[in-house]
Amino acid sequence: MSADQQLAIGLDIGGTKIAGGVVDRTGRLHAVLQEPTPPRSGAVVIATILLDLVARLREGRDVAAVGAGAAGIARWPEGRMLWAPNNAYRNWAIRDELERETGLPAVVDNDANVAGFAEARLGARAYRNMLFLTVGTGLGGGLVLDGEIYRGPTGMGAELGHMIVDPLGPQCGCGLRGCLESVASGTALTRMGREAATADPGGEIARLGEAEGGVTGHTVTAAAQQGDPVAQEIFGRLGRWLGIGIASLATIFELEAVVIGGGVIRTGDLLLAPARAAAREYAYAREARGMPPVLPATFGSDAGMIGAALLALEHGDRKPGVA
Repeated sequence: MSADQQLAIGLDIGGTKIAGGVVDRTGRLHAVLQEPTPPRSGAVVIATILLDLVARLREGRDVAAVGAGAAGIARWPEGRMLWAPNNAYRNWAIRDELERETGLPAVVDNDANVAGFAEARLGARAYRNMLFLTVGTGLGGGLVLDGEIYRGPTGMGAELGHMIVDPLGPQCGCGLRGCLESVASGTALTRMGREAATADPGGEIARLGEAEGGVTGHTVTAAAQQGDPVAQEIFGRLGRWLGIGIASLATIFELEAVVIGGGVIRTGDLLLAPARAAAREYAYAREARGMPPVLPATFGSDAGMIGAALLALEHGDRKPGVA
């Protein structure tokens, strides 16, 4: 088997779904499986799902390693998930558990880190200095600087979704107020949609929400795509906050590109147009420094699986149980 054909399993542990894929070094997905994330589930429940996915994905395949990207604070290279705002696991030695149960070398990192790694290495073009933001249930961020994931000394750096942009804003899942995640994520989209439905019970958002059994981010998206001005205004607010966050981060780091992934990116210009406009509006010294392009992710919701597998292949020569 050539180096490009070597396979790893990439696992993406999010707030609403857990996905697993078999990936080669070129980023090609050979198989994908997905399961819903049980609400507020802890390590025992999620580990059971992960091991089932790995077992099914390994059937008939020669897999060299397994990688996982998980929402929350990951200690690198130990592979321990310390805490997550939208999942209930705490101080979970996930890398050790994966290695013990599968017999494969494993790596574990923050989900946005691994997704950004995939986009920087194998996206539409390669970037050595890139910011990745994933807009899903929460808002995760990954930085690739000088071609490598920036994690800080122990892996707890670059928690970009929890930079404060509005101290008087809504409470975030992490407990703080005004995090970027609290105003520019799928959770924020749902909250704003429910507020709009309460304010206008006869409006399109409320009508669609009643038919769907409740207002969600999907409800707001559907209403916006059908031309509802209230839903489109909500996307305008969501995108504006995202753009403000992008402008601040682009001021701190000199970036070649900002790449946006996650489930909400499927809405295209509903989100990206106001985000780009706000990023330009709030860019520091734009005439002198310029503003990096704000681009949709190449791999969409598959980026986490692909990046986790790529990272595992990079560290695949390490024996299980050895740091």
